Amino acid sequence: PASLSLVVGQCGNQVGCRFWDLALREHAAVNKKGIYDEALSSFFRNIDARSGGDGPDIYKGKICSLKARALLIDMEEGVVNEILQGPLRDVFDSKQLITDVSGSGNNWAVGHKLYGCQYRENIVEKLRKTAEHCDCLQSFFIIHSMGGGTGSGLGTFVLNLLEDEFPEVYRFVISVYPSGEDDVITSPYNSVLAMKELNEHADCVLPIENESLFDIVNKIHQMVNSGKLGSTVKQNSLLTSSAGSAKTVPEKPFDAMNNIVANLLLNLTSSARFEGSLNMDLNEISMNLVPFPRLHYLVSSLTPLYTLADVNVPSRRLDQMFSDAFSRDHQLIQADPKHSLYLACALLVRGNVQVSDLRRNIERLKPSLHFVSWNQEGWKTGLCSVPPVGHSHSLLALANNTCVKPTFIELKDRFMKLYKKKAHLHHYLHIDGMEQSCFSEAMSSLSDLIGEYNELDATKGGPRTDPSRLKIAV
Repeated sequence: PASLSLVVGQCGNQVGCRFWDLALREHAAVNKKGIYDEALSSFFRNIDARSGGDGPDIYKGKICSLKARALLIDMEEGVVNEILQGPLRDVFDSKQLITDVSGSGNNWAVGHKLYGCQYRENIVEKLRKTAEHCDCLQSFFIIHSMGGGTGSGLGTFVLNLLEDEFPEVYRFVISVYPSGEDDVITSPYNSVLAMKELNEHADCVLPIENESLFDIVNKIHQMVNSGKLGSTVKQNSLLTSSAGSAKTVPEKPFDAMNNIVANLLLNLTSSARFEGSLNMDLNEISMNLVPFPRLHYLVSSLTPLYTLADVNVPSRRLDQMFSDAFSRDHQLIQADPKHSLYLACALLVRGNVQVSDLRRNIERLKPSLHFVSWNQEGWKTGLCSVPPVGHSHSLLALANNTCVKPTFIELKDRFMKLYKKKAHLHHYLHIDGMEQSCFSEAMSSLSDLIGEYNELDATKGGPRTDPSRLKIAV
């Protein structure tokens, strides 16, 4: 099954660039003979370069020319141009790009209403073309940020398009949320307007906070530079580094943070790309982790953040990895799942780990985690035999947990601070099709979501009550 990635806006394109770079490095480490195999076909096409990309995919034998199954969309072309001049230039062609020169001015309405209308046909046509090259299209990944204009506005416009054009294909969204100190003054507006779209049109959202990425990067660098670990950190094993990847350009300030998100994607898709004793389909994540359609926000954590250089890993280090996955320091949003309520949890493990290790750790951790009464066995596990480059094993935990609520409450508060004063509203309201009701509807959509989490939190430790479901008139 193939997955199609749509990266929208500056942040989305930068993360996408790191993902394809690291994915190619990962496949190169395993695929020594350069044969186009099933693992590669989930995210890359293999074509005859002379056909200009229009020829049929070549399924047998050697890799000729790999093209990412992706669309790159940005309303200012800087980042996309950089990708096209960099080491990944051969992985894309002009048929996969949609760019403009003017940008969205950090304004959701410009991205969603203005560019959405303007580029709709173009996006649909390129989407269909790209989808036609997939034998079995299983899922879409949208990678975008919430705070700016293009990622939030056009990114959620694309999400709606996907639902219209491919209603049966699963929509997975990786959304980077701005921090409280964000330098974009209108980011609370953009994020809340985008949230309404995510609530209604995504199957699964992985929220990621810039602040958490920043903290993780700092933590890793402190540990490595403190000298305590000496030379025991394996080179190439830092989650934040791009050592050994195709690009040897000096690192940019966001590269380390983007690498963490790229690693999240690598682990999330590893079952689709490689063999394993317990393969986990991407569709299964939604099936098993989203009991109520709107509560589809999954908190992710990654461990280990780096690997020590000794080869014989004591099993307690493996156990430490599982403990870390549930500690607040490893979460990709500022949250503490351990003290909140779990609806379900998935563990995607890679590398030299046995099913028995998995079971043992779930049994060990279970007593300290609060699960809803009707889903005490709400664990989903995946085991992929190929570890990330530089590591012997890794773990991505995805939790459907009420600990996302504070992130949404904080966002609501920041929105209200601006909205009460009607600050900056005129920038939005002069865009065609943008009414003030868009703001109040987005606000109540977010309040309803927070309310649903409150209802669940109220049941913690008490007898079971179901959140309200669809009422059917009899």
